Amino acid sequence: MHNHDQLYIDGGWVKPESGRRIEVTNPFTEQVIGLVPDADDVDVELAVSAARRAFPFWSATPVDTRVKMLKRCHEAFVAKSDELTATIVAEVGMPVKLTRRIQVGLPMQQFDIFSDLLPDIFAERKIGHSKVRREPIGVVACITPWNYPLHQIVAKVVPAIAAGCTVVLKPSEVAPLNAFLLAEVFDEAGLPPGVFNLVTGFGVSVGQCLVSHPEVDMVSFTGSTAAGRAIGNAASDSIKRVALELGGKSAAIVLDDADLPAAVRATVGSCFLNSGQTCTALTRLIVPESSYEEVARLATEAAGRFTQGDPNDDATRMGPLVSRNQLERVRSFIRQGIASGAELLAGGDEDPKQGGTGFFCQPTIFGRVAPGSILDQEEIFGPVLSILTYPDGDDEAAVAIANGTVFGLAGAVWSRNLVRANDVAGKVRAGQVDINGAAFNIHAPYGGYRQSGNGREMGLHGLEEFTELKAIQWPDA
Repeated sequence: MHNHDQLYIDGGWVKPESGRRIEVTNPFTEQVIGLVPDADDVDVELAVSAARRAFPFWSATPVDTRVKMLKRCHEAFVAKSDELTATIVAEVGMPVKLTRRIQVGLPMQQFDIFSDLLPDIFAERKIGHSKVRREPIGVVACITPWNYPLHQIVAKVVPAIAAGCTVVLKPSEVAPLNAFLLAEVFDEAGLPPGVFNLVTGFGVSVGQCLVSHPEVDMVSFTGSTAAGRAIGNAASDSIKRVALELGGKSAAIVLDDADLPAAVRATVGSCFLNSGQTCTALTRLIVPESSYEEVARLATEAAGRFTQGDPNDDATRMGPLVSRNQLERVRSFIRQGIASGAELLAGGDEDPKQGGTGFFCQPTIFGRVAPGSILDQEEIFGPVLSILTYPDGDDEAAVAIANGTVFGLAGAVWSRNLVRANDVAGKVRAGQVDINGAAFNIHAPYGGYRQSGNGREMGLHGLEEFTELKAIQWPDA
C-alpha cells in the first residue's frame, strides 16, 4: 500500500492543510493500492510561494552548476527505476516490458538530453547592435495526465528546472504515485528548496488554483482538449504563457504503392499501444478502396495477437484501461460506432475478462468508417481502430480525410516512394508525421496543430519553451 500523507514543498515533506485523501486503484486487480493528499488552496499558496522565493537564486545559478545537479538527479532516478516501473504498472496497467522501456526508459534519457543542451541555449547571440539572450520564464505550474504519467512529468519539470525556472507539479489524481518517487529523487539529489514542489489533488480545485494564481508565470498542461480550453481561459486574466499538449485523432495514410502488411501491422500497434490510451495513437487507417478487403483481413489478424492479461506477465501485450470510468467511456463509443453502421471487424463492447478482474476492453477494429462520423472525429482513447477508404491514386483525397478533424497532433504516411511520401507528409496538418514506421524521436519537437494544442516539448524546442527572449541594445562604439 502506497500511503502518502504529506506533500513536498520547499525542500521537505509537509502535512497538507486538508485531511482529505484520494484513493488510487490498480486497474488490473481493481483494488485500492494507495492514498495521496487532496490538497486545497492553502497548500497551493505555500507551494507557489516557495517556488517564487527560490526563483531569484535558482535562475541566477550558473549553467554548469545546474548541469551538475541534473546529473545527480539522473543518478538518483536510475537507482529508483525498478521501483518506478513497478509503481506505474500498478497504477496505469501498461505491460511491464513496455513500461520499463517507455514509461521509465524515455524519461531517464531526458535528464542527460537537457543537460547537454543547456550550455548552447543560454549562449548570448549578437544581432546587429543588440545582444540577445534567453532567460528563465519564472514559476511554472506543470499539470500532467495519467496515461504516460512519469514521461509527461519529466518532459515538463526537467527542462523547466534546467532552464532556471522553479516548479509546482500537480500530477493526475488517477496515477500520482510515481510523482512521489520523483520528489524523492530530487530530494536525494539535493535540489535546492523550492525549486520543485509537489501538490496532489483534483483539477477543479488544485489545478484551477494554480492556473489562476497571479504568481505563476507559465502553465504547462497535458490532457484533454476540453480541459485545455478551460485552462487557457482561466490563465488569460493574468496573460501568463500557456503550453498545451491536448488530444489527437491521428491518421495513417497508406498510399497505393505501400508495403501493406507492414503499414497495417505498425498502425494497429500504434493504435493499441498502452491499450489505446496514447495521444499520438494512429487511430484512423486511411487506405485505397481496392486494398480494403486485404487491409481488413490483416488488421483483424493483427488485433488477434494482442494478448490481454496481467500487466506483470511478460506474455501480456495489452493491459486494462486505467479506470472503470475510462472503460465505460470507450465502450460507449464502440456502441455508437456499431449504431452508425460501420463494419465491426474485431472486438466489440462485450467484457473479455470472463469473470476475472480488470478494466479490460477488447481490441476493436471498425471498417467502412464514414468520414465525418463519430469514429472518424472523436478521440476515443481506447483500443479502437477505424479504417476509412479513398479512391485509388487520389493522394489529395487521402490527405483531406486525414486533415478532416479539429485535431493535428500526429500522423503517418506509407509509400515505397519516399519523395511521394514526403510530399504527402508535408500536406498533413500535424506536429509529427512518421514515414514508413520511422521511430519516435525524443530529441525532436513534440506538439500539435489546431485543437491538439500549442507549444512544443522534447529536445531543444522543449527547453526553449520555458524561457523568455531579451534583447539588450548597445550604443554605437
